[in-house]
Amino acid sequence: MPVLTHLDAAGSANMVDVSEKPATARAARAEGAVVMNPETLRLILEGDAKKGDVLGTARLAGIMAAKRTHELIPLCHPLLLSKVRVDCTPDADLPGIRITAEVKVQGPTGVEMEALTAVSVACLTVYDMVKAADRGMRIEGIRLLQKSGGRSGLYEADRA
Repeated sequence: MPVLTHLDAAGSANMVDVSEKPATARAARAEGAVVMNPETLRLILEGDAKKGDVLGTARLAGIMAAKRTHELIPLCHPLLLSKVRVDCTPDADLPGIRITAEVKVQGPTGVEMEALTAVSVACLTVYDMVKAADRGMRIEGIRLLQKSGGRSGLYEADRA
């Protein structure tokens, strides 16, 4: 049975002690999507959203969120991130916006939470910026795609 690293012997939540772990190259990628009406996607693509540049704002919000993950998720360590990339790609087949994030660090702990937080906040930002046009949007499929580095090595999600 897997061990939950954030719980002590008594079952209390604790931040994991990474002080003895070596700093290694670590990376993570995550994805998610905002599904919307085709008309809402058209508003975004034509730049007609009342709040402004939806995709640019969502990209910046995702980057900012990755950098502040430790302030949002109680047991995450503050990390000196070396790369955060957030891509917001329109997809007419959804219809909606597909969002991916890639995060890298040279450190003693992974960046999965930073990648997932970047995607989550970018999706929420898209929703916020066009909710006046489409309150029925859905945020879906937020998941870790890949992580590398550290003791557990490489993880790659199934192509579901």
